[in-house]
Amino acid sequence: MRGGGRALALGLLAAAVAGCGYSFRGTLPEHIQTVAVPLFANKTGEPAIESLLTSAVVEAFSTNGRLRVVKREDADAILEGEVIGYSVLSISYDSQANVRQYRLIMTINLKLLDMRRSAVLFEERNLREKADFQVMNAVSQTISVEETAVRTAATEIARAIVSLTVTRF
Repeated sequence: MRGGGRALALGLLAAAVAGCGYSFRGTLPEHIQTVAVPLFANKTGEPAIESLLTSAVVEAFSTNGRLRVVKREDADAILEGEVIGYSVLSISYDSQANVRQYRLIMTINLKLLDMRRSAVLFEERNLREKADFQVMNAVSQTISVEETAVRTAATEIARAIVSLTVTRF
């Protein structure tokens, strides 16, 4: 019974994790040692978000250490991305119905290409990340906090991208 209970629990855990979009796969193919990260496309009206996100992804790969970031022509793999969504939503109000807190949401599409085998290693659509920020009394302070929230969201989504890339297989 004890072994059967453990097997059942592992089966339920595997089913739950599979349902969340994660998988027990392993690591990248051995021949993938380097990656190029060209500037992401920006399909939103938010200026320069693609530069911020691309820089965050390059930094996350550099920090992770599993793949070395190189120029496109020297890469074993190329990570292509596009920012397809950028929105700021009101999520908290004061007693006079003034907005007190916002939620920034970025959505991207990704594709990792194996340059040696001319194959798509993975494609991830609608990857979403969020960051919340408070409204300040001065408009200039709120804008500054929003910019920090954008950088935070970019850093978090970059970490998620690196994690997807190095553990997906």
